[in-house]
Amino acid sequence: MATESDKLRDRLDRATAHLDPPYAVVDLAAFDANATALADRAGGKPVRVASKSVRARDLLTRALGRPGWQGVMAFTLPEAIWLARAGVSTDVLVAYPTADRGGLAELAADPALADAVTLMVDGTEQLDLVDEVCPPGRRPALRVCLDLDASWRPLGGRVHVGVRRSPVHSARAAGALAAAVAGRPGFRLVGLMSYEAQIAGLGDAPPGQALLGTAIRVAQRGSYRELLARRAAAVAAVRDHADLEFVNGGGTGSVAATSADPVVTEVTAGSGLYGPTLFDAYRAWRPTPAAFFACAVVRRPAPGLATVLGGGWIASGPAADSRLPRPWLPAGLKLLGPEGAGEVQTPLAGPATAGLRVGDRVWFRHAKAGELCEHVNELHLVDGDALVATVPTYRGEGRAFL
Repeated sequence: MATESDKLRDRLDRATAHLDPPYAVVDLAAFDANATALADRAGGKPVRVASKSVRARDLLTRALGRPGWQGVMAFTLPEAIWLARAGVSTDVLVAYPTADRGGLAELAADPALADAVTLMVDGTEQLDLVDEVCPPGRRPALRVCLDLDASWRPLGGRVHVGVRRSPVHSARAAGALAAAVAGRPGFRLVGLMSYEAQIAGLGDAPPGQALLGTAIRVAQRGSYRELLARRAAAVAAVRDHADLEFVNGGGTGSVAATSADPVVTEVTAGSGLYGPTLFDAYRAWRPTPAAFFACAVVRRPAPGLATVLGGGWIASGPAADSRLPRPWLPAGLKLLGPEGAGEVQTPLAGPATAGLRVGDRVWFRHAKAGELCEHVNELHLVDGDALVATVPTYRGEGRAFL
């Protein structure tokens, strides 16, 4: 009897039989189901789509057309400007501070654009750079969001749990920066963001590491409790100086938990639309895998081995096995430890190699979501066993933002 994996492989193979690997596909049924599940988990609060995790305008638009989705979180200012001018959204939040002088000049020269794009700041030096590019009297007021650091620093700060982001960690620091922004002409403070990476971006059930999983869950619970109180205090301190339009938080791995915070007005998600392998290590919710890439078997170097052309599409982050792509279909394949995933060839082992012939496809899943799109010019959209559309990625549109 055919397994679900067998059925998926058969569908993908039939839909793309006329294509030569390597190429990438998105299963639309899984994509849409993930979009619905994420919106449901947000509990009625809008979900802002993280463009970094999608990197294809057509699919950003598809997500925004689903109930519960509203606005884009971009990763660079030039990208935000491009998306706003292309009509993808009139509400684009730049997730990171920018030093792009050309982008700032373009933003400052266009009132409609300035009304659609919100800049991220965590210090007055970023405001100074904006004023240097275009003085406040010669531009519309630019929308600004404060980045509140969400890391957990127990034991009096001697331990740091989370990523290194904003220097604004305390409610007092947030209030002081809000006062500085509010006191400067040419800026309008409209939002506050805090990304709890140690919760949203860290799987709490790493395969084969039960003790580590327990430790992660304990740390996440402690971090969540601390952040609830500190974020509420920070929002109150900032509201003394500005009427905030939004308080943003979270990511795919914490949509439900972050939405439960009463001061948060919206959450961000993106990776969960594609369902990359890093999210296989979450207990609360695991997206349905929706994005895959295919490589062709080109040789059989020995019994029990099959080699595909390419495959070395490594994800960013710490150099670890978790960043390697995973051979997914047919089930029963694995990378070789001494070689991993190679730029021009990837040998595979496992019982499934017995049924592979030269010319067959092996389907992989990427470790991180949108980074898959940096390797292909287009995504082939599959509905059932039919290829229904082919859409360009950012790379395919000649847009390499980082």
